[in-house]
Amino acid sequence: MKIKTYNKISKKGLNLFPENYEVGDALEAADAILVRSATLHDIPFDPELKAIARAGAGTNNVPIDRCNEAGIVVFNTPGANANAVKELVTAALIMSARPIYPAIEWLQSLNETADFNKVVEKGKSNFIGPEIAGKRLGVIGLGAIGIKVANLAVHLGMEVYGYDPYLSVDNAWSLSTRVIHAKKLEEIYKKCDFITLHVPETKDTKGMINTETLQIMKNGTRLLNFARGGLVEANDVIAAVEKGKLAAYVTDFATPAMLGRKNIYPLPHLGASTPESEENCAVMAVNQLTDYLENGNIVNSVNLPNVSMERSGHARVVCVHRNVPNMIAQITNVLSAAGINIANLLNKSKGEMAVTLVDIETTAANIKGELEAIDQVLKVRIIE
Repeated sequence: MKIKTYNKISKKGLNLFPENYEVGDALEAADAILVRSATLHDIPFDPELKAIARAGAGTNNVPIDRCNEAGIVVFNTPGANANAVKELVTAALIMSARPIYPAIEWLQSLNETADFNKVVEKGKSNFIGPEIAGKRLGVIGLGAIGIKVANLAVHLGMEVYGYDPYLSVDNAWSLSTRVIHAKKLEEIYKKCDFITLHVPETKDTKGMINTETLQIMKNGTRLLNFARGGLVEANDVIAAVEKGKLAAYVTDFATPAMLGRKNIYPLPHLGASTPESEENCAVMAVNQLTDYLENGNIVNSVNLPNVSMERSGHARVVCVHRNVPNMIAQITNVLSAAGINIANLLNKSKGEMAVTLVDIETTAANIKGELEAIDQVLKVRIIE
């Protein structure tokens, strides 16, 4: 197998590839791509490309629609960087309340000032900020990161409201029982002193923080965005800070217009920038790629369903296809006509996409073309 890498990938992850894998950034005709932040939208894909793994949660740098057309599985690594982001959000939460950064800047300007200690004692009153204990925090999005932030905020003495209409059962079990369930976003906007965003950027969430929603918020709300820059209308947020509607805005997604503005603290996308996070993401991505390439199993795909089946029989047929009627019958008819006995079969779908795994008791290399000829079949692999 050939694995083409983009960006620098942690060696802890790369070392997990079997010895018969060829891994590098100069490979051609790769079976899979392993990427962090590099944009793949303008990169031509080889017909043999089977999978792309993003060592991170977001996949905005991957052309999902084009991957669907080619039957390419796209993986991400949800939760692998959750602790790193949680810790940075915690720092931002405190920084939004206590003007730590302006205080440091002011102190640095006092170099060689006469009566230094007196000036410091007199000037520190300009940097008073509220404690977060006892304040209300609204967490929008209760995925891997949102839950960690919510639970930690509870331990910090905050009254925490959580909003997520798509909260999974597993995540619900991990959420502190002290987190208050907000049934509508407006409840968080109206009640909370601090609001932190932890949702993906979709057509429904893009620009969700704008002039209209900002007006619903309490005066003096402190807003944090460590999820995606496109969740907020940046100019609307800047205006809200300048008017005092927002007391502060801390984000990991800087724009030039934010620089040098009072009470706006942009960071250079540091959320997952820890050695531990980069290792965790790389390890998860490599394990997912390897299992798919060798077994056809899919875990944490953004465009295809999770599908996993223990190997049985002599070989495995992996069909990526559109989620349309009569597909299973067409696949099994091809196998039956070739005199191939089926040992096991699993089919799952996700939206318009589907995957069928078929374990067979004989070799099947000669039927690959026939399976690919079925209408709406996008990619076929025979794993011996």
